[in-house]
Amino acid sequence: MASCRYFGKNKQEDAIARAFDKYLYRTDIQGVVPDGTAANDSVEIVRRYIDNWIRRQIILNQAEYNLNEEQKDFNDRLEAYRNSLIVYEYESELIRQKLDTLVSQQEIEAFYKQNPQNFQLLENIVRVSYVKVPQASANSAPAKKASQLLKSGKPADIEKLDEICQSSMLTCRIDDENWVLFTDLKREIPLTIDDEEGFLRNRTYYETSDSLYVYLIRFNDYKMKESLSPLSFETENIRNIIINRRKLELINRMEQEVFQNALKNKDFEIF
Repeated sequence: MASCRYFGKNKQEDAIARAFDKYLYRTDIQGVVPDGTAANDSVEIVRRYIDNWIRRQIILNQAEYNLNEEQKDFNDRLEAYRNSLIVYEYESELIRQKLDTLVSQQEIEAFYKQNPQNFQLLENIVRVSYVKVPQASANSAPAKKASQLLKSGKPADIEKLDEICQSSMLTCRIDDENWVLFTDLKREIPLTIDDEEGFLRNRTYYETSDSLYVYLIRFNDYKMKESLSPLSFETENIRNIIINRRKLELINRMEQEVFQNALKNKDFEIF
């Protein structure tokens, strides 16, 4: 008995904080301070951890005091949560092993044609090419030539533009295939436009600038919100939709097979 009291005393002496009948020990804060942390910062991190622990214990004690035993009985909820986790892990492993994630272009095109109502644009989109010219080079011969070639838009001129950009201080984004949201373009380029529809309908070429660059912009194509979104813009979205449908079908098929096996083997009965 004396020995037990001795070890209990040591345990409390090793404590660094107490809240009601709960103790926080030095071993509990091991790893709280990252290696290499300065001494002053280490003290602050430990102090904050202890303070948070005490506050948590005080609130927990208050909750324990004010809730009745029925409210504090979490067995049913813990069991339900455990069961959900087990089923989720099983389904995840089933998906990992058996889900076919290859989606052909034909499947994507068929889904697109069969579900046009699902692909209405929520924002304006554009296909755009542009050149970034440093302010110091704004009046240089390469910059003037780049503007001329970009305005032309002819394939041969675009090839020449690419060559000029590679051999000078100009940065090019030449893209006549990929669609981008107009809002994303405005994050890349300083475009302050209130009437996007009117702007896009009335120009194919535009110049703007900020303190660092002059931007030469060619709008190769555009589509307005509420119109049908182009297939190329929706391809990845459709691929994900098809794969998610396959996941649901795989899980439903598994559940049905398991149920039928259990029924056949008389693994359950209803009284």
